[in-house]
Amino acid sequence: MSIKKVKVIFRFFLYLWGVGLSVNSLYAQNVIPVPVKIEHGEGVFILSEKTAIHMPLKGEEARLWENYLRALPIRLHEGKGGGNAITLLIVEDNILSNSPESYTLSVTPQRILIRASSGAGLFYGMQTLWQLAEPSGDGYVIPTVEIEDAPRFAYRGFMLDVSRHFFPKEFIKKQIDALSFYKINRLHLHLTDAAGWRIEIKKYPLLTEIGAWRTEANWKKWWNGDRKYLREDNPEASGGYYTQEDIRELVDYARERYVTIIPEIEMPAHSEEVFVAYPQLSCSGEPYKNADFCVGNEETFAFLEDVLSEVMELFPSEYIHIGGDEAGKMAWKTCPKCQKRMKDEGLSNVDELQGYLIRRVGEYLNAHGRKMLGWDEILQGGLTADATIMAWRNEDEGISAVKSGKQVIMAPGKYCYVDAYQDAPYSQPEAIGGYLPLRKVYAYNPVPDTLTEKQAELIVGVQANLWTEYIPTPEQVEYMMYPRVLALAEVGWSAPERKSWTDFHARALKAVDDLRSKGYHPFELKNEIGSRPEARDTSKHLALGKRVIYNAPYHEAYPAKGDVSLTDGVHGDWTYSDGAWQGFISKDRLDVTIDLENVNPIHSISADFMQVVGAEVYLPVSIVISISDDGVHFTELENQSITLDMERAIRFESVSWKGEAKGRYIRYQARASKEHGGWVFTDEIVVK
Repeated sequence: MSIKKVKVIFRFFLYLWGVGLSVNSLYAQNVIPVPVKIEHGEGVFILSEKTAIHMPLKGEEARLWENYLRALPIRLHEGKGGGNAITLLIVEDNILSNSPESYTLSVTPQRILIRASSGAGLFYGMQTLWQLAEPSGDGYVIPTVEIEDAPRFAYRGFMLDVSRHFFPKEFIKKQIDALSFYKINRLHLHLTDAAGWRIEIKKYPLLTEIGAWRTEANWKKWWNGDRKYLREDNPEASGGYYTQEDIRELVDYARERYVTIIPEIEMPAHSEEVFVAYPQLSCSGEPYKNADFCVGNEETFAFLEDVLSEVMELFPSEYIHIGGDEAGKMAWKTCPKCQKRMKDEGLSNVDELQGYLIRRVGEYLNAHGRKMLGWDEILQGGLTADATIMAWRNEDEGISAVKSGKQVIMAPGKYCYVDAYQDAPYSQPEAIGGYLPLRKVYAYNPVPDTLTEKQAELIVGVQANLWTEYIPTPEQVEYMMYPRVLALAEVGWSAPERKSWTDFHARALKAVDDLRSKGYHPFELKNEIGSRPEARDTSKHLALGKRVIYNAPYHEAYPAKGDVSLTDGVHGDWTYSDGAWQGFISKDRLDVTIDLENVNPIHSISADFMQVVGAEVYLPVSIVISISDDGVHFTELENQSITLDMERAIRFESVSWKGEAKGRYIRYQARASKEHGGWVFTDEIVVK
């Protein structure tokens, strides 16, 4: 061994000693997702420009790998599989699994061998190799290991909304690099929505000449403003779109990294941008009137089929996503064309009318060798047999689909919507609301225990979604994506028994540094504040466990734990949907009486409230706190007004009375603003 190599190895072991690691634990600091099986040996492999790579690949696989190798941070030259060489082998039988993405990786001081039954498996073996590699001198040091690895799910996806805010193709390529590095294999692009049509369709040029451009670059300002569109040549126009050549370039770039891009063309709802260009496709026949396609109009289906034909020519993906969510359907109830369609087809309601559209579009895709993918609302009104459901509203929607025999990709907002705040909202840029920290994403198990083994097989994947209403810049997209998408990558790839939050957190900290060194803008995990302090411990006070009388009801959508919620000692976290906050939207909002069972001396009474402007959750504008011995005659202790600040997107306030009093019954009333209305949420009424 040369003196230079000895010095490199010495520096490497000195590095390990300095950070408190051994070669045997190095992988735990680097590899995401964690492999199925890993065994450690002695020594290291030195990777440098002298390292040869031997790839007996042919045809398309050879072409893909040639392009990929040119993008590596170190130049490798082709050679035979002798000493100091990397050998890539396609083998007929997978050792570990039937998945074509499985691989084995063998590293000794003399050579590296990656074996798989497909180029995808070889590619993922190479990603693991690069995660193991530590820079040293003019090359890299890789610990001696034997790895067997395979994915848990075939579909491991990430969705980026490019409609609300448009992002250029070079930025998309940059994300494909990172996603593929962590073994995400599907990029779902939300290409069309009211905020902008983002893909060139040759037969309908007005979609991009008008539908891709609006009066305001920032979605929030536009949505809260005029919601108008402009022509592309208007100097005031903001927006953009991908040409068909851009799409081909992106698809090829993704293919070289074994990522499949799945296009989404939204229907029947969220289509205002279509109707400003082609108003005859709406029920009113006028722009700025409707959001849903007119299902009774035969021209609607000609349009959709024409668009999908061009989309299928550009995207070779098995799935074509058709949206299908949040259709208002109101115009259909009075539209003569829609009513005639319902009568002719024997449809009893507008849900079945939506089902008619979904089935017809699904049959068109099937006839062209594709499968329909849609949000879970496509189940409404019936569905074609081979459509795949993307469950977003909650896990129950996915479970119901599975039990009806449908394939499902799990993407529930509770665990997979990375547009929510990832840390204490006051410390973060404005988001749509909610609270989804890295730990919660990592804890997600897409296969509920309630499913049988056969039913579980119908869950084919998992996906993280990033809607960009409040995310106007590329840097903020990356901030919201990373490292949470890395947690989703491990959820989708690694066996549950191989997962460890403590271990993953350490690897995620390292990954954040790596991403930053490569020019990404991830959330600084090391500075994470974490859960709301009040939510970390059970509160002990005089009203704990005492009966609560609801003079005004809580809403069935946000019951928390029901009648015991406000005196169970549990405080909510940073989001109203965590099961600890109780929601009120009745006329009187919050109006409850607590029975302490005995007359007690009282020194303080308090309750917490939150404001999330984007979700129409507001602080109450008036608080009245009263006390009574008999539950009939009350003495007012506090009457307090709160001024709403609508510019503060997220706000938490504790409203209390302090003093000296005696009583058995505590009445707490919180009234909403007559001007703004909205929800009132509280989590615990603390009496001391």
